[in-house]
Amino acid sequence: MLVPQSEPSAAGPGTALAELFERHHRAVLAAAFRVTGNRQDAEDVLQTVFLRLTRRARGGAGETSGPYVRRAAVNAAIDLLRTRARAGLVALDDVARGEVADESEVSPERRLRDGEIRRRLRQALAGLPERSARVFAMRYFEGARDKEIARLLGMSPITVRVTLHRARKRLQSTMRELARGEQP
Repeated sequence: MLVPQSEPSAAGPGTALAELFERHHRAVLAAAFRVTGNRQDAEDVLQTVFLRLTRRARGGAGETSGPYVRRAAVNAAIDLLRTRARAGLVALDDVARGEVADESEVSPERRLRDGEIRRRLRQALAGLPERSARVFAMRYFEGARDKEIARLLGMSPITVRVTLHRARKRLQSTMRELARGEQP
């Protein structure tokens, strides 16, 4: 796992990044995991986000609030899904475990089916327009409310609701096509 190194100066950008990492790395990792569905990809996203923040800090840019960092994690995770979809790659750990208190009570068939549904959803999400994918992921993977999404993405709450509605419709259609074995 990447940990930004502190520079010798106590007030330098490296120290600020290390503090930012300590404050937000768990939230970034969790957000990335919810979107990608596996730990290795979430760790890759974590590294990507903090490498980008390091570059931004060196360039003098520096929004680093919690919501900004979470949004950056969602965006990087969606980018990873899109890259995989374009390249036709599949993650080694693509079938994530179900979120059940005692997995011994879940049949192997159900775990396989649930994993397949998650794989199809991620594939369909990668096919959405960028704005729609971000809004959907922030709402359903991060649990952000419409007003928060609107503020973070510079949209009106009405635009967020319309975008979510269209994204859900498109995802439903794509999921049906994927279930039938068709290409979206």
